[in-house]
Amino acid sequence: MIESQTTEFKRVWQDDYLKTICAFANTQGGSLYVGLDDQGRVIGIHNLNELLETLPNKINNRLGVIIDIKAHRQQELDYLEIKVPATYAPVSLSGKFYQRSGSNTLELNGGNLTNFLLKKYGKTWDDVAVDNFTLDDINLDTIEAFKNWARKRVPAIANERDLKTLLERLNLYEGDKLKRAAVLLFAKNPQKHFIQAHAKIGRFLSPTELITSDIIEGNLFQQLEQVIDVLRAKYLKSYISYDGLNRIETLEYPYEAIREAVINALIHRDYSDTTVLQIRVYDERLVMSNGATLSPEVPIEKFNQEHTSKPFNPVIANVFYKAGFVESWGKGTNNIVQECLKMGLPEPRYEYSFHSVNVTFFKAEETTQETTQETTQETTQEKLLVLIKHNPKITRKEMAQRLGKADATIKEHIERLKKSGALKRVGSTKSGYWKIVE
Repeated sequence: MIESQTTEFKRVWQDDYLKTICAFANTQGGSLYVGLDDQGRVIGIHNLNELLETLPNKINNRLGVIIDIKAHRQQELDYLEIKVPATYAPVSLSGKFYQRSGSNTLELNGGNLTNFLLKKYGKTWDDVAVDNFTLDDINLDTIEAFKNWARKRVPAIANERDLKTLLERLNLYEGDKLKRAAVLLFAKNPQKHFIQAHAKIGRFLSPTELITSDIIEGNLFQQLEQVIDVLRAKYLKSYISYDGLNRIETLEYPYEAIREAVINALIHRDYSDTTVLQIRVYDERLVMSNGATLSPEVPIEKFNQEHTSKPFNPVIANVFYKAGFVESWGKGTNNIVQECLKMGLPEPRYEYSFHSVNVTFFKAEETTQETTQETTQETTQEKLLVLIKHNPKITRKEMAQRLGKADATIKEHIERLKKSGALKRVGSTKSGYWKIVE
């Protein structure tokens, strides 16, 4: 037996452990053992009878939770097991709320507390009504695009002509008010209401060296298309091949996997958090980070296999499903893995830390020498142009330092850029500057 989300060991009882009891009640329930060391070995307690008598009343009075407390004996040593049920109503301790995350007890505050309380009362963040948002704020072009996308899956909705009726059928009304989901999905300017609801894309030389970036705004359907378009046009390479006379472009990462990852991020993002969707592009990998709260039923370890669907924003997820952007529930992350493996790329890595889900795509570990050389040359020259764009007076020595290349290598690439007509030098070596030829 080891410590986990539902198991905790304590050598002796202290009232501070009421936080753990509170966290168990607010999560999945669990058992607190008193008289065990950190490895789960029995060390015994001396006040067994006192705790058996006082703890049930203390826990009920402080938390309103009825526990099941049992005494156990092993090798002449006594210890307690306090079994805590999961509760439907939220449980607080001195006005504070706690939950379990793995083997840790965490105090809830800010957006996490809001989402916890909403969930306990059968609501989610995207299901809450908003003020000062009306049908006049709806982007009708997005509505028409949605109706076209939904035509195959839900013909009745696709044929609906009345805007209010359409949004009601999509469960986007709470009484006479539109919900947060409606703002994110169909607003002309959702950032007016939720400033954090945008995406950032950046090209990095290293985790701390950003060389270019873009901010993507608009509603979620617009963000999806713009993120993919900007990635393809500016950040990711496409390799050209031919099948007879047909020209074939192959993105360096599988298109379907990237698109699926962006959709997942938009659907499952915790929009109460100030963290934005971030896509960081490096030479050898692409990292997509998204503020999110994982369901205990779907830990990060299950992301690379088929699992139960637990969308953080079910109202948003339902609209994406009706639009045909979600093919089947609980398969999205596994499909991403399969698309990468199909293309010969390593399996993507899923991580969860600091309230953020990160998925990392890796390039192929082995490529042909010719492709590697061509890609390296193109990438180096692109980086040079980016550096020059940001600082036209940058020196060759500074370029070499920033890119980690030899001075001779930088000189060779500059000469190639000049010969191709993409770059020229204006003025003298000391006082002149570089000019990019558009």
